[in-house]
Amino acid sequence: MKRLPLIISVIALAGVVVLFVMNFTGNKNETASEAIKSSGPNSKDGLKIAYVQTDSVLVNYQLAIDLNDEFVAKQTQFNEDFTKRRSNLEKQAVAFQEKLQRGGFLTEERAMQERDRILGEEQEIQQLDYELSNKLSQMEREINVQIIDSIVGYVKEYNKKHNYDYIFSNNGNIIVGAQQHNITKDIVEALNNRYAKSNK
Repeated sequence: MKRLPLIISVIALAGVVVLFVMNFTGNKNETASEAIKSSGPNSKDGLKIAYVQTDSVLVNYQLAIDLNDEFVAKQTQFNEDFTKRRSNLEKQAVAFQEKLQRGGFLTEERAMQERDRILGEEQEIQQLDYELSNKLSQMEREINVQIIDSIVGYVKEYNKKHNYDYIFSNNGNIIVGAQQHNITKDIVEALNNRYAKSNK
């Protein structure tokens, strides 16, 4: 499954969803742990709590899948271009070495010029590697932000109708959760419907 590296990095950022939603819902003066304690059997109000399986959302959300596929295609193209240039340079270096050993250069100056040209191309390839790595990192950051913004934006809209006091993310925050509080399926379906409509 080629989409795993990007999805893992998005999952790491998905904790932002929890902080963001908790910041904009529920009692601002009450911490999450105090809220959970107060939602026990003796609670008068009974807090409304739900959770989202973030990793499941990211694996099934079509926007995340499409952006990841786009990222993988770009990464593959960059790797192919880089490998082609690197292979070509290695061939030139071997040809230079062979020509030098058999005395194929008319002058020492001409041999040094060819050596300097190959070294210059080696530096260009190193620079290209650095630039491509930076482009991919930037693209990955932008994808992460776009996906998180989309999920957080929708969860806020979803919560206007359902009025949860807290919506948690399962990554690192929920060990056990009653299935009736799992809103992952609703979130994924709604996100995919919204994304499908935006592509028409």
